[in-house]
Amino acid sequence: MASAEGQPADTGGVSEPSLRPTPMLLQGQDYFFRAPDTPLDFQERMFAADLVEDDPGDPVPCVLVLARASDMEMNELSLALAEHDVRMVRIDADRCLDLPLTIYADTPLVEFHRWLLRPVLVWRRHFDIDAVPVDPTTVHGAYVREQWRAVANWLSCRNDWERVNSVRVSEHLDRLTQLQDAAAVGLRVPRTSVTTMPGRSRPGGGRCIVKTAGHHLLEPEPGALRGLFPQPLDIRRSGEALEPAPVLVQQYLDSDRELRVFVVGDRTIGFQVQKLDPAQLWVDPESVVVEPVEVPAELSERLLELCRNWGLNVAGFDLLGVGDDWVFLEVNVNCDWRWFEHRAGSTAVSTAVHDWIRTRFEELAATATGGWGRC
Repeated sequence: MASAEGQPADTGGVSEPSLRPTPMLLQGQDYFFRAPDTPLDFQERMFAADLVEDDPGDPVPCVLVLARASDMEMNELSLALAEHDVRMVRIDADRCLDLPLTIYADTPLVEFHRWLLRPVLVWRRHFDIDAVPVDPTTVHGAYVREQWRAVANWLSCRNDWERVNSVRVSEHLDRLTQLQDAAAVGLRVPRTSVTTMPGRSRPGGGRCIVKTAGHHLLEPEPGALRGLFPQPLDIRRSGEALEPAPVLVQQYLDSDRELRVFVVGDRTIGFQVQKLDPAQLWVDPESVVVEPVEVPAELSERLLELCRNWGLNVAGFDLLGVGDDWVFLEVNVNCDWRWFEHRAGSTAVSTAVHDWIRTRFEELAATATGGWGRC
């Protein structure tokens, strides 16, 4: 995603109009960035400028991406695929209004602008309905979002083309399900409770942190994102106060190292992360130290098993090193790897993703029927 603009969030001391206390995870949060909607996709620009000769005849096999304009990982993928003459098209949530698009329900074809395409591999990443640039409090805005929600979900789940990551699973892969499934494959997980009364909950009996049960970012206005980062549980401040929605209270674990592991196909690529607090990755990224590391074989096998169980092809795992053990925190399906690579001076994940997408595309295109197997 795009870099932060560093503008402070207007959290305030109360929530209008009810004058209720500000929810715990909104207190003291000052992370804000506005995601640009400027298209930087290489193939989109080349085709729009008529710098690529149209291929007459059969529909052209393609990789179809559902994302948003600031998805730099997909911008980079577009360029990498172009170098191998693999067509990639994208539908961005923040640029989808008035898009010339026809999707055929009885055959796996798409008319996109003036091109007839045959998607063989579909990847939904940051296509968030909250990013569609309409006012959802109006009838028009609610209508537009509902139509795109239904169509994007269908596009992501069609059985007549292959998908990167199984949306049927990943859409419901909430943080609590992740913890349960990780424990089932033998990974250690923090003790966790879900509550609207965080002041009463002390899983593990010692220090605790409060986390969001949902996404780490809110987008109350299209393109304007605000952070929801873990916070220490302060019993003196929370007391008996009720939260307006459930939060996670999780056992605090003293760790001596943090690990981000990217899974790409059957590969695991690890980075050791050194930061002072959970929010530092977003609010002060330049002070975070990232180094490439080998992923222990036993940990690698368990993460690959989880990905097989969940139907994930590309994912990012966050783990804590506690003594000789690794503790699972969460998996990020829409994982952004370029920042980690930049900090570590590595291109290992990008190379692995580009190779995996291209190889899988070529396998699928070769078996596509009706003469659509050429690129």
